[in-house]
Amino acid sequence: MSAAHVSIPRHARLATVAMNPVLMVLGLVAVVAGPFLDVPWAPLLPLAGVLLIALYLAATFLPRRLEVPVLLLDSPVQGPWEALNSPTTKTPSHGTHGYGQTYAVDLVHTPADPSRPTFGQGPAMRPPTDYPAFDRPVHAVADAVVARTSDRYRDHRSRSSWLAVVFMMAEGMVRELGGPGPVLGNHVVLRLADGTHAVYAHLRRGSLEVSTGQEVRAGQVIARCGNSGNSSEPHLHVQRCDAARVSRAVGLPWAVRGGRPDGTDGLPADGEVLDGRPADPQATRP
Repeated sequence: MSAAHVSIPRHARLATVAMNPVLMVLGLVAVVAGPFLDVPWAPLLPLAGVLLIALYLAATFLPRRLEVPVLLLDSPVQGPWEALNSPTTKTPSHGTHGYGQTYAVDLVHTPADPSRPTFGQGPAMRPPTDYPAFDRPVHAVADAVVARTSDRYRDHRSRSSWLAVVFMMAEGMVRELGGPGPVLGNHVVLRLADGTHAVYAHLRRGSLEVSTGQEVRAGQVIARCGNSGNSSEPHLHVQRCDAARVSRAVGLPWAVRGGRPDGTDGLPADGEVLDGRPADPQATRP
């Protein structure tokens, strides 16, 4: 595999580092606890806390534009999968540039039968096996080398009501303190031929079929869809970024061959279906 060909501006890298949620926590602690500390510099702590919070919010939510070409990749799934969050609908697709998520896509499996449970109906927390996406295979989007893997996180129950979603948000805040690992859950990071990376998150524990340093071919099954990490229901989260460690990664644009509902190249918008097809071994790879 060749060295990275994508040049990331220094300001984009610094902004990514500033998105560490620990900055927000430290800022809040400084604002709340500063006035009660009996130290000479205690009056400065609330100001320092406000600056840390402002830095985190600015880095996370201010618009950012990078002149980086879109990379065309194979579908990470096969069959009908609906896009829940896609950069064709909004950018950043998940509301933040943090963890390289600017152009991330969430996909849920939507076969005709069995049907996917309807949000707000039935139990507030369903077992992951109730969802057709659970245990579905996920595929390498290109010839690549496995850069990172994680397979330590359990597949928890879904969050199938608004009250359960509020609980999930509280869970997410706790997970953020542990860094990107607990947020991504079980995951695989592939290093592509241009030196950039494809990240697969929320995989089923015990399903990884690859290991770090292994070479994979486009279309090869690398793991199975799960419900680990910061996930409301079994789904596949996929993104492209410049670094294998998402804590410092900058999100990069990508598209799927035939990924649009009309069969043209691109990513489906929210609510549209990506009809994943097996990779063509004769196609030109990036």
